Amino acid sequence: MKKSVLISIIMVIAILVQQPVYVRADETNLKLYAKAAVLMDADSGRVLYDQCGDEQLAMASTTKIMTLIVTLENADLDDTVEVSSYAASMPQVRLGMRSGEQYRLRDLTLSLMLESHNDSAVAIAEHVGGSVEQFAALMNQKAAEIGCENTYYITPNGLDAVRGEKFHSTTARDLALVMSYCVAKSPQKEAFLEITRTPDHSFTDLSGARSFSCVNHNAFLGMMTGALSGKTGFTNKAGYCYVGALRRDGRTFVVALLACGWPNHRTYKWSDTRVLMEYGLAHYNYRSFDEVELPAEATTDVIVSNGQGSRIGERMCVPVEIAEDVTGVEGLLMHEDEKVTITLQKVKELSAPVREGQTIGYISYAVGNQEWKRLRIAAAGEIKAVDLEWCISRVVGKWMFTDAKKDVKKDGEK
Repeated sequence: MKKSVLISIIMVIAILVQQPVYVRADETNLKLYAKAAVLMDADSGRVLYDQCGDEQLAMASTTKIMTLIVTLENADLDDTVEVSSYAASMPQVRLGMRSGEQYRLRDLTLSLMLESHNDSAVAIAEHVGGSVEQFAALMNQKAAEIGCENTYYITPNGLDAVRGEKFHSTTARDLALVMSYCVAKSPQKEAFLEITRTPDHSFTDLSGARSFSCVNHNAFLGMMTGALSGKTGFTNKAGYCYVGALRRDGRTFVVALLACGWPNHRTYKWSDTRVLMEYGLAHYNYRSFDEVELPAEATTDVIVSNGQGSRIGERMCVPVEIAEDVTGVEGLLMHEDEKVTITLQKVKELSAPVREGQTIGYISYAVGNQEWKRLRIAAAGEIKAVDLEWCISRVVGKWMFTDAKKDVKKDGEK
């Protein structure tokens, strides 16, 4: 009896696992297979669509986009990499390198991204960081610089790992941020795109004794016009994962998917990616903040008291100018229903001294509840404060001017 109940439960679980599970987001009618999904504006980092985007999950080989960008920013692709016994011991998927063999770093980065070889990832990490642990530290440091808040790297290849109370993990939002950095902001973005877009690559070890061929398995590159880059991933814990980027009509979108099905549903990630990209293309367009008219009072002069004017007690004005952009965000991908809200913060009156370039206010641009751009308002002139020396000069000047007027009047009377 117990055995038959157990078999029934297993069969029900198996049936449920094989059925597609659609997750409906609150904001739209999108139906996705992924447990966690984010659509992001790569240029600003703005999340355009979020489904469990901050849930920390295993990321599998999507890890390798961080492995590649850290390598590109910290090493020379013409370097020679010697394979350690540890790197050679990595499980499938693997290139099949042997301990002591030497390879060119550029070839290993292509092995890493085109075929997702785990042994290449470890060989790269040991070469660039000195050890896997030190390379992981570089990865975590870069993640923090990019703005990731819930990402923790342990391995360079994405194999599941635990260290203390933490596990190798990220969120859909953080993963999208990393890809956005790789394709739009990194000083090595062109090299990143060149490697991840390479259709195939053949190479040998440096001795020429062994030959290898790699083929790019990123199907998204041929799915949609403007597809830029991407990386797949799978482990038993993570399920199928994907992160990809697309650029069209001046807009760059990034999609990140975590836990997007398990075998035999490897195509779910392509379906979800297309749904999210098409949603972004249909509903979001770039709008520059320069198109928004500033309040007239933003550029009006500011009254200054206690300044050295033409006479004692004179109220003066200092002209103002719009100074540098504090944030660097020039515009956003915005939904057709969204509006830009401008908030002006500016002093109405100053007391001298006023120095040229002094900050006297800000202009804030917000979309929704978030500020995206801030301009500084600065004084465009200098006004010195009244002091004893200036007061004496004014009094003496006035006295001499009065005496001069009297002398002229006497001369006229004569």
